[in-house]
Amino acid sequence: MLACVAAAALQGCATVFDTNEQEIAVRAVLDHREVGGVGCVLSNKAGRWFVMAPGRVTVRKSVYPLVVDCKKEGVGAASETVDSHFGIIKLVGNFVASGGWGYLVDRDSGAGFDYPVTLTVLMRRAVPNTQDEEQPGASNQVY
Repeated sequence: MLACVAAAALQGCATVFDTNEQEIAVRAVLDHREVGGVGCVLSNKAGRWFVMAPGRVTVRKSVYPLVVDCKKEGVGAASETVDSHFGIIKLVGNFVASGGWGYLVDRDSGAGFDYPVTLTVLMRRAVPNTQDEEQPGASNQVY
């Protein structure tokens, strides 16, 4: 029992033991197939990061959601929001080790929160650009 409490206490206060950065793998899927060469911007209140999917990017963790916007010209686009999670072991450890103060510190730094290790965004097919077609009232005559 004492070993469990000690282990939980050591897991607490992620600011001490964890970094406030996390590496995330980003993949893009269209029609049940992975698409390469997709430009993605990931952002939260701590910053913005760019990655070419499939690929990996290091982001700053935050209590706030991570917004993922991806696009490949002529192919498709995707926009998703991913929540961060505070692990139950970290939560118990924080209350055992610091009476809950560690949670508040980790919440502010983002260190105690994690996003999924792999993000798979589902793309929607691009709509053909109709602006190149003749506009009503426009003249295409050459003088």
